[in-house]
Amino acid sequence: MSTKSREVIWGSRIRGAKMHADHMREAAVKAVREADRAEAAAWSVRMEGYGGPAQPAPTIAQCLNGGLGWLEVECNRCRTRASLPLSAIRRPRDTPLWKLEASLKCRSCRKGRHAPPVHMIKLTATREITPYQWVHPDEER
Repeated sequence: MSTKSREVIWGSRIRGAKMHADHMREAAVKAVREADRAEAAAWSVRMEGYGGPAQPAPTIAQCLNGGLGWLEVECNRCRTRASLPLSAIRRPRDTPLWKLEASLKCRSCRKGRHAPPVHMIKLTATREITPYQWVHPDEER
């Protein structure tokens, strides 16, 4: 007469625990994504409301994880608005957004080496401002 194997005794409990852990991990990832989106949206509302570099600011990774991948900026001189994709910014992903403002410059009213700074307006999930269409100066518009 033989005894039951450990697979028979413990197998169903082990598989159940593994399924439960996988489900909880998926729920945790979803909760982190929702928290990142809420934090980025709150920062965006503070930026629109107060008009300045609101701190604490979310990081680039939190904005991308939350689904808000576009940063809307406006030139201080010519009032040109642009939407910048956060995924194309060459900075470490743990950089807070307020640190980006000093390095962003307006390309449309650049004069030689001087380019006026821009200020951040808000975060968006999609591009809301159409891109600037470059036209050669000799062509008619």
